Amino acid sequence: MEYIFSLEFIYLIASMTYILGLKMLGKPETARRGNLIAAAGMTIAIIGTIFLHKKGVPNYIYGLIGTAILIGTIIGWMIAKKVAMTKMPELVSLFNGMGGASAALIGLIEFEHYTGDTLSTTTIVAGIIIGSISFSGSMIAWAKLNGTLNKPLRLPKYNLLNNLIIIGVIVFASYIAWSGSESQLFIYILFFAALGYGILFVLPIGGADMPVVISLLNSFTGLAAALGGFLYGNMVMLTGGILVGSAGTILTFAMCDAMNRSLVNVIFGSFGGGGDSQVDESVSDTIKGSIKKTTTSDTAILMNYSQRIIIVPGYGLAVAQAQHAIHELEQLLISKGIEVKYAIHPVAGRMPGHMNVLLAETNVDYDKLVEMEDVNPEFQNTDVVFVVGANDVVNPAAHNNPSSPIYGMPILDVEKAKSIIINKRTMNPGYAGIENELFYNQKTSMLFGDAKNVIQALISELKSM
Repeated sequence: MEYIFSLEFIYLIASMTYILGLKMLGKPETARRGNLIAAAGMTIAIIGTIFLHKKGVPNYIYGLIGTAILIGTIIGWMIAKKVAMTKMPELVSLFNGMGGASAALIGLIEFEHYTGDTLSTTTIVAGIIIGSISFSGSMIAWAKLNGTLNKPLRLPKYNLLNNLIIIGVIVFASYIAWSGSESQLFIYILFFAALGYGILFVLPIGGADMPVVISLLNSFTGLAAALGGFLYGNMVMLTGGILVGSAGTILTFAMCDAMNRSLVNVIFGSFGGGGDSQVDESVSDTIKGSIKKTTTSDTAILMNYSQRIIIVPGYGLAVAQAQHAIHELEQLLISKGIEVKYAIHPVAGRMPGHMNVLLAETNVDYDKLVEMEDVNPEFQNTDVVFVVGANDVVNPAAHNNPSSPIYGMPILDVEKAKSIIINKRTMNPGYAGIENELFYNQKTSMLFGDAKNVIQALISELKSM
């Protein structure tokens, strides 16, 4: 009975829930349950740590811990309940930054307790550096995503400057660890230097690359948490950190592959200013053709007499909060005997899986969410492709224009479909700030207007047929 309630056994159970929860997150139909299971494991680990810790803890500390947990729970619950789907990437960046800050603060607090122990000091300074970079970098990513920082800011020789700073931070940290220094001043200098590097690290990166940056910073937070677990000999903290770090790293490289770009290119060769409306005239001049507009009535007629329709959701769908309307349109088309699928690009939206989460909110059948490599061969046999708010992920410049910043990036091959309907509010370029050749395709018709209003009008037209 004593073993059942031991802290080690509780940590083992919690670690198992993390692994099981992460595995279940790999499938949309089990993701919600997997998240709850992992959260339950974390709750058990926290309660076990508070009440079964072997070292004596003054009673007032329990009051402080309980108060902090209560305040954090209330704030987190309120933010998560109120956040709009379009703001979800910002929320992820914010929460991820808090994880990095926690890891860095642990290092600042524990430094004086481990002076003279080279291995522990090395772990502490590494946690401070990585956690601080994750925190400040995530805050800059958050500011870019919410529009506070609209454009990448590049200092002169910023690559050289960033490299010199991180080398200096590593050298200084090595000195602290190997010299056995007890200086609190040194550790705070290291902390603020790492914060500064995190800012300079993310600041030049274009808005179009933010999904990759979010994943990378998430892996940093996991690594920092794992270092804290190693320092304390805490297996559940170590396991959780390793899982988060490895998952974030895998996702980072998967997204780089989806854009056909290396991680180095994303960090040091960024493009895209977050949807700047100013288009490079040299790029626009190379596009031949004219824009063809259509109406909801004509679009409804075209859809009504189709056999196969593929919907391509993008960030514009989330901005218009049209996910419920698009699901209603999908169900209406299916009731008319039309085959309907959704084409999901890995980097559509503002974070990994953004479109999947958006459509899952409306209970869209998971089998209808088809990934890029599986859906691309189907476009040539599709009657109508309905693009809602997507831009860069359907831009043929990725195939046709070697001078384009997105050249070589895998895209959804919607240009192969028989008819293409693109719903946008304006002709402004997408998040990468690049003109879209698809708009000028002879098979393309532009359906301008707010996505929710347009889709609801389409539903009304189809119901009358």
